[in-house]
Amino acid sequence: MFRKLLTIEEAKNVIDENFKPTQLGDEDVALLEAYNRVLKENVVSTMDVPSFDRSTVDGYAVKAEETFYADENQSVALNISGMIFAGEQPKMVLDKGEAVEIVTGAPLPEGTDAVVMLEDAERVDNQLQVYTAVTPYMNVMKKGSDIKSGETILHAGKVLGASEIGALAALGLTKIRCIKPLIVAVLSIGNEIIEPGKLLTAGKIFDINAYSLSTAVIECGAKPIFFGIVPDDKETLRKTLIVALSSADIVITSGGVSVGPYDYTPQIVDSLGKPGVVISGVAVKPGKPTTVAFVQDKPVFSLPGNPTAALLVFYLLVRPVILRLCGRTPHDMQSIRAFAGVKLFSAKGRRTFVMVRLVLDVEKSRLVAEPVGEASGAITILTIADGFVEIPENQQHINKDEEVSVRLFRQV
Repeated sequence: MFRKLLTIEEAKNVIDENFKPTQLGDEDVALLEAYNRVLKENVVSTMDVPSFDRSTVDGYAVKAEETFYADENQSVALNISGMIFAGEQPKMVLDKGEAVEIVTGAPLPEGTDAVVMLEDAERVDNQLQVYTAVTPYMNVMKKGSDIKSGETILHAGKVLGASEIGALAALGLTKIRCIKPLIVAVLSIGNEIIEPGKLLTAGKIFDINAYSLSTAVIECGAKPIFFGIVPDDKETLRKTLIVALSSADIVITSGGVSVGPYDYTPQIVDSLGKPGVVISGVAVKPGKPTTVAFVQDKPVFSLPGNPTAALLVFYLLVRPVILRLCGRTPHDMQSIRAFAGVKLFSAKGRRTFVMVRLVLDVEKSRLVAEPVGEASGAITILTIADGFVEIPENQQHINKDEEVSVRLFRQV
C-alpha cells in the first residue's frame, strides 16, 4: 500500500532534503568528442583571432588615404606591385602610390590598411584605376577584432554546441576540460516484457521504457547504461539493483511499483540501505505509484510501467536532478500558449496532466490543444502528444476555449 501521497511540490522538497547534487569531477575531452558536454572551467584565449589583419574581399590592398579623392568621374592611379594569396606571409612593403592584388582571407602587407573591391577598380597591365574611395580598415578584419588575447570566450558551465566547438578550434585547441558524464542505470521490470527483436509471444509486450527513458537521459547530457529486463523475482531484482548501484550514479527503474502481488520494487529498494524509500506515491495522474529512494546517497527513481506515466514523471522529478549533476542549469520545459479544444477534467485530489497535441485553428489564427486520451493507447500517446496541460488538484476542469499553457515534450 502507498503511504501518504505527496504533491509534486512536496516530492521535490523531499528529494532536495535528502540529496544535494554535486558535480562528478572533470576530464580532458578531445574537441571532436566534446559536443553536448559541459565546460568545467573558463576558456581564456592566449592569442588574437585573427592573428593578422586580413582581407574580407577579393580586391587590392591599398593605403586608404591615397584613395580619398577617387570617384566614378575621377579615378586614382596606383601601381600594382604583386599579389598575395591566403595562407602566405607577405614579404613586400608597399611604397606611396602602390597597391597589391589580394584574395579573401589573405593578410595585408605592411604599408596598407584597406582593400578596394575588384568591382570598384580597373586593372590594365600593372596599372590600377580606383573609382571608389575607401576608409582605413574598410573590407578588412583587424587583428584581434574577433577574439583578443586574454579574453574569456566561454565560461564554465557552458554546454558545447557546434558554434562553441568552432570557437575552440579557432584557438588551436585539440582538447578541453569538461565535467564527467553522469552514469544512469536503467532497468525494466516485469515478466511480461521482452526485448525488441525477439519473438513476441502471447501475453508479452516489447520493452518501451528502456528506450524512451534512456533517450531522455541522453537529452539531459548523461550516459545511460541499460541493465536489461528483470523478471518479477525478488532475488534477481535485488542482485541487479546492487550491481546497478555500484556501477552508476543514479538508478531508474520502471514497473513493479504498484500494489500487485509481484510489485516488489519498493520493498527491495528500501532494504538496500538508508534512508531507503522517502517517497511512496505522488498525487498525480498519470504516475501515482512513483517511488523514490536513496541508497548510500544515490537516488533510485522507481517509475510506473505505463510508458506515458514513466516519461512524464521523468520530466517532472528525475530530469532536474540529472541536469544539476551534469553541471547544467535546471530549467522548466518549454511551454506555449494554446486554447483547450474540449472540456478537460481532472482526477479528484490529484494533479492531472492531460496529454495533448497541438492543432492550428486557421480561422481564429490560434493553436488548439486537443487531448490524446486513453482511447489512443499508452504507446501511441508518446508519438502523438506534443506536450501536456496541467490541472491543479483543487481545480475540477478546464473549459473548452479556455487559454492554457502546454508544456512541450519537443519543439513544435
